[in-house]
Amino acid sequence: MKTVTLSLLAIAVGLAAGCANVQRSRDLGNPDVSGQTLAEQVCSNCHGVTGSATSPNFPNLAGQQEVYISSQLHELKGHSRRDPAGFEYMWGISRTLTDKQIQELAAYFAAQKLRPQPIEGTTTQIDGGRPIFNVGIPAKGIPPCHSCHGPDGMGNEKFPRLSGQHADYLVKQLTVFQRTDERPEGSIMKTVAHELTPENIVDVAAYLQALPQEKAP
Repeated sequence: MKTVTLSLLAIAVGLAAGCANVQRSRDLGNPDVSGQTLAEQVCSNCHGVTGSATSPNFPNLAGQQEVYISSQLHELKGHSRRDPAGFEYMWGISRTLTDKQIQELAAYFAAQKLRPQPIEGTTTQIDGGRPIFNVGIPAKGIPPCHSCHGPDGMGNEKFPRLSGQHADYLVKQLTVFQRTDERPEGSIMKTVAHELTPENIVDVAAYLQALPQEKAP
């Protein structure tokens, strides 16, 4: 009986230690916690363990450009990015991140594969967004999205991947660029988005969200 009691005590101690390690791994103020651990146990609450967000309110990070993720985390940490979706969720989380953790987080999410997701827009919206992405709106001086974000919408270092991004998130960000100065580092997008109508924004967002399937062989 004594042996059984000691064994159970040992198991209990082991489980307690394990839980303590989990708690420490979620300590955003601990510079020794790796970026991957933060991604899996903190960022996953909104963005999914591998960066494929279930909720359209949060951006997909899987397969995002590493340089872009890093730059956004630095902007959020320094409070230069002030859009509601940024400061409400990310200012507090990013404020104690070290440069090493930011680098590791960016590398982790950039290496993930975006999970296939349901199409979020209508056929009419997707058809309306296709020419905006591929041709732009010449009459308004709006360039094609692919000129910066690539023919497949996969981005290019400082230009983010848009392919497969949630449409609702894209609509919100295009509206931020168009109507506010809350993302000063994206000033080029303020010029691009200035002449877009609300319908244009919804359409191009729907097309971009569906783009992985559009480009599938």
